[in-house]
Amino acid sequence: MLPSSLTVSIVTYRPDHVLLGRCVTRLAAAISAARADGAIGSVAVALIDNSSDREIADKVIKLGNERFHGSGVRLTYLHGHANIGYGTAHNLALHGTGTDYHLVLNPDIELAPDALHAAVRWLDAHPEIGAVVPKVTNADGAVEYLCKRHPAVFDLALRGFAPRLLRAIFRRRLARYEMRDRIDPASDEPVLDIPLMSGACMLVRRKAIDTTGGFDPEFFLYFEDYDWSLRLNAVIRTAYLPTMRVVHHGGGAARKGMRHIHWFTRSGLRFYRKHGWRWF
Repeated sequence: MLPSSLTVSIVTYRPDHVLLGRCVTRLAAAISAARADGAIGSVAVALIDNSSDREIADKVIKLGNERFHGSGVRLTYLHGHANIGYGTAHNLALHGTGTDYHLVLNPDIELAPDALHAAVRWLDAHPEIGAVVPKVTNADGAVEYLCKRHPAVFDLALRGFAPRLLRAIFRRRLARYEMRDRIDPASDEPVLDIPLMSGACMLVRRKAIDTTGGFDPEFFLYFEDYDWSLRLNAVIRTAYLPTMRVVHHGGGAARKGMRHIHWFTRSGLRFYRKHGWRWF
């Protein structure tokens, strides 16, 4: 059996270059490890910058060239366009590659050295699964529950904007939304059929991409991953794969200021209009 081929896309917008450097360094190490074991063969990496700033783009290009110099990874840089949104920018690299798998990766994610090896080998052995997401911890080592059930509006309001006391009152409800009843952080057993997956890190099979068309460009930022999850689950099976491990340095929309709250709210409205309202 020939090694699987892989494309990776990373979308940036005025990135933290320290975090981006760590992301790309860890990605290069994970690619090298998976290649050494024969899990993957040809690899292409697309760095897509939405900043519309030549100086920022030049820094991203320089960083990519430094990290992948001599690695045999095929690098593509897309920049100079307007801020077209997260999902739309990933779509620029999702289509037409012909590779077996595509990794959607946030610039604030650090892959474990064996993350790609574990994920590709598992997907190769389970052709009925079209997409996997990893076990995610934050910088302090605490587990982040990024797999979700279909939320009611009340759940999103609680999780994003409610005071700590109110969240504590509804902790069981929020725990169910975060699938804590199915996902055991101490277990390495995969969990199948994840209703909603995080777009921070998703490894998707080519057939699933071609069948669903990737991200819906109508979502500028936020909920594009939830929307794609529902469409993926309509045609293939999905899985949470704890042997694929990553560290996430991101934060919620409410902690990023009013602009992100606006984008979150606008995309949330679009999500419910498209997939049906659930209030409570």
